[in-house]
Amino acid sequence: MRRRQLLLAAAAGGLLSRRAAAQPSPRSARIGWLTAQRPASLVPFVQAFRSSLADLGFVEGRNLTIDFRYADDDASKVAGLADELVRLPVDLIVVQGEAVLEIKSLSLPVPVVYAYSGDPVVAGLAESLARPNPGMTGLTYMAVELNGKRLELLREMAPSIRRVALLANPAYPGESDERANSVSTAGRIGFDVRYVGARTAEELKAAFAKMAADKAQAISLLADSFTVQNRTGIMAFAAEQRIPVVSSWPVFAEAGALCTHGPRLADSYRRLAYYADRVLRGAKPADLPIEQPTTIETIVNLKTADALGLKVPQSVLVRADRVIR
Repeated sequence: MRRRQLLLAAAAGGLLSRRAAAQPSPRSARIGWLTAQRPASLVPFVQAFRSSLADLGFVEGRNLTIDFRYADDDASKVAGLADELVRLPVDLIVVQGEAVLEIKSLSLPVPVVYAYSGDPVVAGLAESLARPNPGMTGLTYMAVELNGKRLELLREMAPSIRRVALLANPAYPGESDERANSVSTAGRIGFDVRYVGARTAEELKAAFAKMAADKAQAISLLADSFTVQNRTGIMAFAAEQRIPVVSSWPVFAEAGALCTHGPRLADSYRRLAYYADRVLRGAKPADLPIEQPTTIETIVNLKTADALGLKVPQSVLVRADRVIR
């Protein structure tokens, strides 16, 4: 039933995009792109955003200019970069990831659409998904129920595992709900889940020591900007301990996680273009409900499985959207 709902939502999204594309050509627009991350980590998502905007009638070099501002993993730069974009000026600011939290209290004089990994209500970005704060709206990647699904996949791929470390940034809005879902599923399928929090590099080192002392047999990693920035170190620790990692975003599978199961982020950025299009054509952000993921993908890293001596069942491989060999 869940899969059917996702497919229907995706189809509806595609229909809305085609209708938007059929509208008259829009006036020229200038968009600011703002993120706390580095350019390299967002290349495929920028491409998806640009491509979808072009389908909707906004083409760079013809009637669209995009000004990019990257804080290079230093969130303290975000407010200054936002001010630069306002002074250009831009018609709309598209904000990605952790930068959303940095601008929510700036009262920017231009509308904002965002792609955000956490819970927008817990983060203070909205009263509810249906009622965004004035002046800003967008997408969340969070789908709490997927945490349990990842543990079920881990159980299929490594049935002898019992002790699983749940590694997360406790400052991440919505983390408590994801943790609760993980613990609930763990109890049902026979896992002993032990929570380990880390929000700084020093805390992450301590988390590694704790997981090693607890003899964790696997890591379920909650995705946010902190864990993305530290993915290389996390995967190196897991490889040293010879334990698998499961998480949600493709970047973790590409970095060495055994499996990821979560939103297809490229699709989310295509939908972000739809939000930008609606606002540029006159819609008020507060009238556009925040959207949750509509397409989910599973990625399995067979190179990691081989290194760990795990044989991934065919039942998992046939369900995978992508296999890294």
